[in-house]
Amino acid sequence: MSLSMVTLRKLHVVSPVPADIDIANSVEPLHISHIAKDLNLSPNHYDLYGKYKAKVLLSVLDELQGSKDGYYVVVGGITPTPLGEGKSTTTVGLCQALGAFLDKKVVTCLRQPSQGPTFGIKGGAAGGGYSQVIPMDEFNLHLTGDIHAITAANNLLAAAIDTRIFHESTQSDKALFNRLCPPNKEGKRSFSDVMFRRLIKLGISKTNPDELTPEEVNRFARLDIDPESITWRRVMDINDRFLRKITIGQGPEEKGMVRETGFDISVASEIMAVLALTTSLSDMRERLGKMVIGNSKRGDPVTADDLGLGGALTVLMKDAIHPTLMQTLEGTPVLVHAGPFANIAHGNSSIVADKIALKLVGPGGFVVTEAGFGADIGTEKFMNIKCRYSGLTPQCAIVVATIRALKMHGGGPAVVAGKPLDHAYLSENVELVEAGCVNMARHIANTKSYGVNVVVAINKFSTDTEAELNAVRDAALAAGAFDAVICTHHAHGGKGAVDLANAVQKACENVSQPLKFLYPLEHGIKEKIEAIAKSYGASGVEYSEQAEKQIEMYSKQGFSQLPICMAKTQYSFSDNATAKGAPSGFILPIRDVRASIGAGFIYPLVGTMSTMPGLPTRPCFYDIDLDTATGKVIGLS
Repeated sequence: MSLSMVTLRKLHVVSPVPADIDIANSVEPLHISHIAKDLNLSPNHYDLYGKYKAKVLLSVLDELQGSKDGYYVVVGGITPTPLGEGKSTTTVGLCQALGAFLDKKVVTCLRQPSQGPTFGIKGGAAGGGYSQVIPMDEFNLHLTGDIHAITAANNLLAAAIDTRIFHESTQSDKALFNRLCPPNKEGKRSFSDVMFRRLIKLGISKTNPDELTPEEVNRFARLDIDPESITWRRVMDINDRFLRKITIGQGPEEKGMVRETGFDISVASEIMAVLALTTSLSDMRERLGKMVIGNSKRGDPVTADDLGLGGALTVLMKDAIHPTLMQTLEGTPVLVHAGPFANIAHGNSSIVADKIALKLVGPGGFVVTEAGFGADIGTEKFMNIKCRYSGLTPQCAIVVATIRALKMHGGGPAVVAGKPLDHAYLSENVELVEAGCVNMARHIANTKSYGVNVVVAINKFSTDTEAELNAVRDAALAAGAFDAVICTHHAHGGKGAVDLANAVQKACENVSQPLKFLYPLEHGIKEKIEAIAKSYGASGVEYSEQAEKQIEMYSKQGFSQLPICMAKTQYSFSDNATAKGAPSGFILPIRDVRASIGAGFIYPLVGTMSTMPGLPTRPCFYDIDLDTATGKVIGLS
């Protein structure tokens, strides 16, 4: 079933292309119930959040369990400039083409943007030009509060960690146990439900608190957290470099329990990764409870459930688990859900959103989801982490390329956000473009190795010439792409991506190989890291003393079977952001190795990756304001 003419809108495009926010404000969104109806969703399948947003309930998956899936497409890209190469715009433009021009049933699945980049350097992530999600301001700001829920849950756990250390340091075993299991009015004690999880972990089968021996009371009541081992940090969803390293516990009431810690940006929280990788409410409860915050002084992992918090975290996240339904400028449906960064997390929208969408579009329909940054990061993690946990198989992977980025990889001057582009990027230079195509060729080869058909989307800018565009197309086909298509969706909306949509349809219909992973899970942590490093072009991996220690500890704790999520710069295949093109023969340095046990991956830190971005001299917030006469947001990009 195709989309109805009630929801599809004809865009009136103008040239030059106006600012994103002006285009977004010029189109009156449809009531979200119309978008839902086109997907065969009835009012009991969703909860309204105002006129233009709705939470699609997970019960939809249960109802459609026997239905067949549509085609599954992931959008990645070449190694980007700091300005971004238009993956979100391409994702939206492709879906507008499929729905509004090819009459296909389609759902776009996107991540919720962090307010860090929105007010920092990059701006929002609703797409751009005539290929956007609307209302754009609601998409880029609070949406339905999911990131705020993650922030609250994360910081509740952080507070519980330091409070538990404090109370254990000031109380005897007996006093601690009496407060954890206080008698009721009848004088009887009982364990709360979450406490039974700790008792089972400790091998204690008793159900009556009064029956525990003094030794069992000690083991149960004392987590004995090693402050030096704590990996759990507080979060907030803005860029604030001055919170990267802080000291807590300086108040007189904390009795000298001072500790160094820091803040991460909210989307770097493991709870965000849990939300993105969970498959059901019960699965999310288990994952949240299994999150490891550090070790005991005996070297045992301490979890959120050990702290008694798994259930409370799930309560805070119970609404966030439902994807948010929105719409594109041309009336095609969008599911927005989860927003992990791709350089410091796994960089993909949620499994539940993709699963719901695939059932809603059905056979012959399309679900297009975006993977963050270049294909070496976002697409690699989509395949090796997200698809492992979802059990879903994509038929087509798109690699988005721009002349601008390829010129940079061919040896062009540095591209710096906030500064005018060098003349080299505004005038024809086919040789520079051809030299940079080595970057695209490696992304194509790496992506093709997963068994999917690769389509290159050449995102055309007004300064690109026909000779440059043809050079990219020729290089893409020579590198093994199924097809390479020039796109003008930024300037023309879905109409500018019709050729891309046709190519994607053919790629999906002609896939002939099963999904292949880069490494088997049973390999050791180092073997898996080295397999990914090899795909980057590295000749070897160098581990710091800290990284060696962490790998040994996680292996002993039984976590070596988890997939790997590399935390690496998005601006190069290597750890060196200035190494453009397709560097090879370098040694990849692993500075540290950490674990997101609840989310289900080990993440090595390559070089000096920061999990809390900073603000530039002139952040985006200088341009953002509110028209107090109309109530409309202005200046949002």
